[in-house]
Amino acid sequence: MHAGFVEIDGSSPSDIAAGVARLITSGELAPGDRLPTVRALAGQLGVSPATVSQAWQALGRAGLLESRGRAGSFVRRRDTTWLPPRTQGLAGYLGDARLDLSRGTPDPTLLPDLSRALARVSASADTPSYHDLPVLPELERVLRDAWPNPVESITVVDGALDAVSRTLETVVRFGDRVAVENPGFPPFFDLLDALGAERVPVELDEGGVTPESLRAALDARPSAFLLQPRAQNPTGVSLSVARAEALARVIRDHRNGADLVVIEDDHSGQISTAGDVSLGRWIPDRVVHVRSFSKSHGPDLRIAALGGPSAIVDRVVARRMLGPGWTSRMLQRILVDLLTDGQSIDEVAEARRRYFSRQRALATALATWGVEPSRSDGINTWLPVHDERSALVQLAAAGIRVAPGGPFFATDAPGRHFVRVTVGLVRDGAPDVAAALAAAALPTPPGVHSLEQRWA
Repeated sequence: MHAGFVEIDGSSPSDIAAGVARLITSGELAPGDRLPTVRALAGQLGVSPATVSQAWQALGRAGLLESRGRAGSFVRRRDTTWLPPRTQGLAGYLGDARLDLSRGTPDPTLLPDLSRALARVSASADTPSYHDLPVLPELERVLRDAWPNPVESITVVDGALDAVSRTLETVVRFGDRVAVENPGFPPFFDLLDALGAERVPVELDEGGVTPESLRAALDARPSAFLLQPRAQNPTGVSLSVARAEALARVIRDHRNGADLVVIEDDHSGQISTAGDVSLGRWIPDRVVHVRSFSKSHGPDLRIAALGGPSAIVDRVVARRMLGPGWTSRMLQRILVDLLTDGQSIDEVAEARRRYFSRQRALATALATWGVEPSRSDGINTWLPVHDERSALVQLAAAGIRVAPGGPFFATDAPGRHFVRVTVGLVRDGAPDVAAALAAAALPTPPGVHSLEQRWA
């Protein structure tokens, strides 16, 4: 039996599960390692086999353990090697759960009905030439009318991450430095690793990226700055106009600011309660703004708009002509319909209202337990916990899955323990969800055993 098992503190199922989870996190237990039998570990720890069995079940629900029948229980091997490294860190926790709040996806019941748009565009969705304009003129007009500031060029690509990726490939060279929010969006970090770029973290407070942190990052001469202006993932914070202006002023006044390209990912704008904001209002020649419609209109639409200086946007368009060429004009027509149809506009507005209500309901319920998440916009919130791994396991035992905080940090973050909770999927029962989150978040959870029983 592995020597680390003797160091497990506590005798409850949660204590045992958390102890084994720490052995997996530290690498003392590797993927594929066989775990001791329930009876053997129970004897070593002086607990009942039923207690160890409950711990094993919690680890299984957390995606850390798999049972192979009579062969025993093993540390789960990841079968998602096609995913980038940090995305694997999130996907490793997918699986069955009574309430999955880990995915960062919108509530499908709050997306606008596509049937009307599909019926209206079917007769006109054709492309007679491979060299037509990449953006339908009617879509470009709608986008420009809603853009946060005037821009030279706008194009359409296959989702926000596609837009960010193609812009980075245009402005970042191998060995360049790129300023990134810390915490930030894990796929951005994987993208930069693939490009051979070095991450320069900038810190956030309740108002978003701090001017002081950005000023310090600019000393390293980054070629780009990845910024989420609204409903930042994972924290849910949105920039005020005053903070955005302060960040633009830092860039404009810094000796290295002239060489910087700001890439803004406005992924949740249509369901955000914050108003339009872009640093392009003050430094338009240095900002590429990306507007996605996945969270507001449907992830499977795979469509986002990209606008900014022609010198950058035109290069993105030219490179795409040697690949996908253009984003499906059928999808573009559907998007035009969704953005102009009164009923669809009302449905998105109702979704925005409900997400705000769900954020407020969960925050209020958490406050009754003495737990305060970040002030969040959009569908996610960032919850501090006493021990990340223990919280994940304990919530899994309660039938709730959340995303681990570790992959969201741009650098190693010892002592910083968080989980990301997709609050937008908490349709009802906010007090019960808050009770389970509080039990997992606090160092000495109040009424933890009764809460686990409540969700069992």
